[in-house]
Amino acid sequence: MNASSIVTIALTDPGEGLTEAEILEIKVAVGDRLEINDPVVEVETAKSAVELPSHVAGTVVEILVAVGEEVPVGAPLMRVDTTGGTAPSPAPAAPSGAAAEADPSAAELSAQATEQAAEQAEGQTEQPAAAGEGEGAPAAQEPKNLVGYGERATGTRRRRRRTQPAQPAAEQQVPIDRILAKPPVRKLARDLGIALHDVLATGPEGTVTRQDVLNAQQRSYGAEPAAHDGAGAYFPEESPQAPEHLGDVMKTTRDQPFSGVTSDERTTRVPIRSVRKRTAEAMVASAFTAPHVTVFNEIDMTGVTRIISQLRASREWADVKVSPLAVIAKALLVAIRRNPEVNASWDEDAQEIVYKHYVNLGIAAATPRGLIVPNLKDAHLMTLRELAEGIGELARTARAGRTSLRDTRDGTITITNYGVFDIDSGTPILNPGESAILGVGAIKEKPWVVDGRIEPRRVATLSLSFDHRLIDGALGAELLRDVSAVLEDPSLGLVWG
Repeated sequence: MNASSIVTIALTDPGEGLTEAEILEIKVAVGDRLEINDPVVEVETAKSAVELPSHVAGTVVEILVAVGEEVPVGAPLMRVDTTGGTAPSPAPAAPSGAAAEADPSAAELSAQATEQAAEQAEGQTEQPAAAGEGEGAPAAQEPKNLVGYGERATGTRRRRRRTQPAQPAAEQQVPIDRILAKPPVRKLARDLGIALHDVLATGPEGTVTRQDVLNAQQRSYGAEPAAHDGAGAYFPEESPQAPEHLGDVMKTTRDQPFSGVTSDERTTRVPIRSVRKRTAEAMVASAFTAPHVTVFNEIDMTGVTRIISQLRASREWADVKVSPLAVIAKALLVAIRRNPEVNASWDEDAQEIVYKHYVNLGIAAATPRGLIVPNLKDAHLMTLRELAEGIGELARTARAGRTSLRDTRDGTITITNYGVFDIDSGTPILNPGESAILGVGAIKEKPWVVDGRIEPRRVATLSLSFDHRLIDGALGAELLRDVSAVLEDPSLGLVWG
């Protein structure tokens, strides 16, 4: 093999300014034939999961990274022989101590290959290749995705698990040393604090599925998975991580098959990575660079709930998921139009205040991967229906872990809906670079004074946090007052909007 024909595929920058990414899935194996633009790895960046393509055609001869590893941009991922020759045997002899020390990844690969050979000797077999498929045969021709979110290839081969007596789906318990689960499912379990060996596997051949992990979390709460028909900022079927309990003893996640996780009888330590790491850095920077002020207002949301009921009953809105969040977003946009000075940013380097003539409205979303804030571009130009559709699309994309980097950039003002947690109020922290964030509490039935009479009404508390360098107390109060006025009397939206 000519050394000059070996090309290294490195981790390219999946998005502007990113310096590192975590390996979620390796989509090829040593000996696989690559074509240009074939996906080779899936990585998790600060905000999304991205498939990275090969820029060369050839045969994979060495893989230099492992699932769960966090690697810097520019780091080598794998080596490819571009002459089209066959790859070395996937089970080479163990390297010498010196070689292993010089190249730890080679030693790890050798150990993996030896383990696979031992498993095959015990009776495991590979699924037969498709008809006409050879060891170095090129993959079937199909449209390629450069760095995208197309459907995953279905032609990859994987070893079958040894046949076991059939068990009812609800009783399949997978031993810790033989757990089958895709890397995104393992990542989800880690984020939720769920040990995979405690999950009842219902997938093909005993594979742990994403829903199995979510069901295990719900069982830890003693409840069935929750449902929420609104396109809110939090998706209950994907609850945030929370401790599991066995009696009065908190259950740890020791024995989880994830790199970097350490545990003893009293504590479990999980490396801070990806979304949670970036979120923490951004929130600390925001809290200590922008002087936060928060104002509150309790309002009557009965008119909003009536409008939502009418829209849901309308045939014109039958295909749109309407939630209070869409109406609140519209009210905020109307209020910003009346108080345009709030839509600004602080440019420390230029020593300027930048007033923006557009609104990219952020919707804070809590997902198993952490907090993300995608935004609706030019939301100030949208109708109520367009806002509802846009928020619904952001929700579906965030649930799937496919929020693009573009969707998280250049936000101006954000809404965070912690009311879906049944929380009344809070003091939200600004998204970095933005001037304000509107928090929405739970809508609850309470006694309310209406024309001198006490009546049951649907009431919620709004909280507005803002950057006091940009927005003084009077302007912040006026913005919240106008949002409240539109929500209490939606007809004002016609007059002011």
